[in-house]
Amino acid sequence: MRTVLISGAGVGGPTLAYWLARAGFQPTVVERARGQRSSGNPVDVRGPALPVAEQMGVVPALREAATTVRAMRLIDSRGRRGVRLPMPSGRSAAGTAEIEVPRADLATILYAAARDHAEFVFDDTITAMSPDPGGVDVTFERGRPRRFDLVVGADGLHSTVRRLAFGPERDFVRHLGVYVATTPLGEPVDHPGEALMYNTPGRLISVHPSRGDALLAFIFRGAFRPDLDHRDTAAHKRVLLSAYGKDRSWRVPAFLDRVRASDDLYFDGVSRVVLPGWSRGRSTLLGDAAASVSLFGDGSSMAIAGAHTLAGALRESDDPAVALRRYEAEHRRRTDAKGRAARFAAALIVPGTRPGIALRNAAARVALHGRTAA
Repeated sequence: MRTVLISGAGVGGPTLAYWLARAGFQPTVVERARGQRSSGNPVDVRGPALPVAEQMGVVPALREAATTVRAMRLIDSRGRRGVRLPMPSGRSAAGTAEIEVPRADLATILYAAARDHAEFVFDDTITAMSPDPGGVDVTFERGRPRRFDLVVGADGLHSTVRRLAFGPERDFVRHLGVYVATTPLGEPVDHPGEALMYNTPGRLISVHPSRGDALLAFIFRGAFRPDLDHRDTAAHKRVLLSAYGKDRSWRVPAFLDRVRASDDLYFDGVSRVVLPGWSRGRSTLLGDAAASVSLFGDGSSMAIAGAHTLAGALRESDDPAVALRRYEAEHRRRTDAKGRAARFAAALIVPGTRPGIALRNAAARVALHGRTAA
């Protein structure tokens, strides 16, 4: 087994391509977008992903691209600045090592590490797969049909590979009752070292300084909408504006004007992917396609760690079935733990009531006092 097709050039795809090429495989990465995307919310590279990044030699680039945020600041309805929660440079609030970097920069850095060792095909996507015991015949939207020994879906929550190999998305994706949207703020911030957080019941708005290109984020509770197309930006704006449109506090009206004018809006449901197994024949899944807990599950770090685990399992076994079972057994232990914490994280970030917000803020003050006293 030597040829591997990877769908998705985000975080997991380039990482897997890098490690497969080092192991003697011939990876091809196909990506629907025409190039690396320019936007994206900040993500943390931490836990099992950091040693992988170190071995790839990309940590200096990650540190150079890291955000300037050193604290979170709670804001009230008048914009008054409340509790400040420090996040020391290079460390998380829990004290563990991490690097916060805009997701688009992370993907670009990983692509740069892999591009000379793998084939990358942009502006194309898989439309059909015909598997047999020896491999998979793949049809593309633009390119000629090709055959691969293995196909890996690293193509996110709305994975094409998962749909073609396993079945429709509705069978595996579980909405967690929360939506998230991000868009560039389009103006500088007063405090580039702080991310601002403003809560009302069931809704949050944050302003993240990022690296000079400040980002607006909206996180809000809402029921599952089965008819909502994840590529329909106009519909996304309607849902978002409906959720926040009556709020006249702080700078909310101005932020909503920014949403109306934006041509760069990310919107999706916070969801968990639940699959009995990640592989079917000569197809397997990686990252959010396999085990998404988007927003709350360290998705980027899990994708990096999972890519390294998958490449190692394939390198060490000539039998793809054995390798894929080993990959899933090892990496599922990480993702399952993240999945169990997802609903608690949602309740912490977006309390559904005013008493819940007050309780969360009081807990933040107690935690801050404890750290200061220590």
